[in-house]
Amino acid sequence: MAGEQALTPTSYIQHHLHNLTTQVGEGGFWTLHVDTLATSVLMGLLIVFAFWLATRKATSGVPGKWQAFVEICLEFVDKQARDTYHGPSKLVTPIAITLFFWILMMNLLKMIPADFIAKPLELLGVHYWKPVPTADVNATLGMSISVFFLMLFFAIRAKGFGGFAHEFLTAPFGKWMMPFNLILNVVEWLSKPISLAMRLFGNMFGGEIVFLLIWVLGGAGLLGALAGGAFGLGWMLFHLLVIPLQAFIFMMLSIVYLSLAEDAH
Repeated sequence: MAGEQALTPTSYIQHHLHNLTTQVGEGGFWTLHVDTLATSVLMGLLIVFAFWLATRKATSGVPGKWQAFVEICLEFVDKQARDTYHGPSKLVTPIAITLFFWILMMNLLKMIPADFIAKPLELLGVHYWKPVPTADVNATLGMSISVFFLMLFFAIRAKGFGGFAHEFLTAPFGKWMMPFNLILNVVEWLSKPISLAMRLFGNMFGGEIVFLLIWVLGGAGLLGALAGGAFGLGWMLFHLLVIPLQAFIFMMLSIVYLSLAEDAH
């Protein structure tokens, strides 16, 4: 841990929820969460490498086990994207695949007990490391803001800048209610990326706290260890559903928002 003294349950949980940060710029103008950046990039490279392994020996005949698994996963995401998005863009499926599998990989880190990552890093002199990037609101906001700019791109490409601006000011109540239309549309557009980010962050952060509480319970004697093991197993099995579900929800809502951005009122 960060110090030699024994940590209380509260300080133990706070310790594992503390990001490794570094200051950038004069006077610490910008604070970077190094653990979130490093882990999210690592998970992205890992899923790219895994897909590359499947394509490296891909065959048109009987596929290998890994190739067959990857094809099933990609076909599933492609089908969801095609069923939800009905526009002309060919970018939607790659966007959906990137979002789903990248978020899934980051969420899966929740299945690794926090000390299994923290203890080895402490030996290297790294005393803080928050292992799950999606339990950091900066990561989820970063992805949702990217989706927001994609929404703008899709809308302007489909309607033109003039058409987009005209619709933004006149829908849904007509040109005589322009101030109200503007306020309503600003709130609607801003609420989409915020809700995307907060939904994923809230579920992952809340789950992380519960895992840490169960881990603390497991250290409270024999009875606590038995209770912690039972609760931990139940919570882990529950999260086997939550982890892919949250990635799926983020992906599907992103596709829906991109489709709505191209629709004309």
